[in-house]
Amino acid sequence: MKGLIQRVSEASVEVGGRPIGAIGQGILLLLGVERGDGTRQARELCRRILSYRIFPDAQGRMNRSVMDEGAALLVVPQFTLAADTRSGTRPGFSRAAEPARAEALYRRFLEEARQALGHERVSEGQFGADMQVRLINDGPVTFLLEVAPGEVGK
Repeated sequence: MKGLIQRVSEASVEVGGRPIGAIGQGILLLLGVERGDGTRQARELCRRILSYRIFPDAQGRMNRSVMDEGAALLVVPQFTLAADTRSGTRPGFSRAAEPARAEALYRRFLEEARQALGHERVSEGQFGADMQVRLINDGPVTFLLEVAPGEVGK
């Protein structure tokens, strides 16, 4: 499971010109689900993202998490993060989880995040939709976090 996180001043997502999710200060997460991922990967990636220290402390060092800041999280399903781009000029998607499994794990991730942050601090995109995402990347600060099936429990 992969999560591309971006520290944002604000972010929003629309489907068909209609706003469906928005946050102020926080993290925009693009979430990719791969074959072999399960609930353990969703739980571990969520834990890492919510505790990942990307917000500045009083000295300006990245030493505070979204939980420390009381900030928000916008989770956008991102199928293309599972692409194999190691060769050629066209991505391959054989690594991506099948849609029903990917959506179930996306929903599981949202449940984990809402349990930790509260419903009012977690916003979401729409699985399988053509979405327009807007953001103001603060910094810019962007990190790719991954939890492979064999990593959980180590």
